[in-house]
Amino acid sequence: MISSLHGKIESIGSDQAIINVSGIGFQVYMPTTVLSALGIPGDEVKIFTHLHLREDNVALYGFTTAEELWLFETLLGVTGLGPRLSLAMLSTLSTEQITTAIVTGSTEMLDMIPGIGKKVANRIILELKDKIGAGWIITPATELARENTDVLAALTSLGYSAAEATKAVASLPADSDLNIEEKIKLALQYLGSK
Repeated sequence: MISSLHGKIESIGSDQAIINVSGIGFQVYMPTTVLSALGIPGDEVKIFTHLHLREDNVALYGFTTAEELWLFETLLGVTGLGPRLSLAMLSTLSTEQITTAIVTGSTEMLDMIPGIGKKVANRIILELKDKIGAGWIITPATELARENTDVLAALTSLGYSAAEATKAVASLPADSDLNIEEKIKLALQYLGSK
């Protein structure tokens, strides 16, 4: 099993990079968020990897943190969720956003990931809520997401990305007794000012 690579970036594509380790080029599929922050050809990098074996294919998936790798491998345990869809999830949302969505049961956040519908989002939450929730410490961001899942859903249905919606919700006053309409209005004002 190849658990990590330490070498130089040879090239970067839209969904993968070639990492040269002592003269051997490894093709490593990565989330777009990792690829955009990886560096430029010639830079030295260390990545955590998952070797995925199938009858007709061998592929290497890479991540810059152990948390991303753990979440990727955890997502692979969901029935019907393969490496490409798990990679798409990590390309769209951060590890914290995905775990928060699972812990809070927010199908709306997961549903906006390309290739994930309501049915798959519900399956992910059902199969992973206890597994992720058991080791997940409730943070203020998690509490915030629990209180404002309707606001997140409304913003994403208006066409805002999950990241934009999450930032807008985070900008809401912490301890206020606003109703959902007022929260959406404030979040839209925040997004309009950006």
